[in-house]
Amino acid sequence: MKQDDLIKAKNPDLRGSLAAMQRAAQSARDIAIQTNTAIIVVRNGQRIRITAAELRKERERNAPGALDN
Repeated sequence: MKQDDLIKAKNPDLRGSLAAMQRAAQSARDIAIQTNTAIIVVRNGQRIRITAAELRKERERNAPGALDN
């Protein structure tokens, strides 16, 4: 299903699943940073390994008050 399909779904559990997946993804990133391990994600059909160092940099860039580059 696409993101728009989930948002418009009649089933409330299905509608809430997008937010749940986003929370789970953030939790995985947090744990990877805490344990200094990488995560594997799929972007555009390609598996990508993101190291804890890269996740820390991403978090710093997206932090409230971070300067836009």
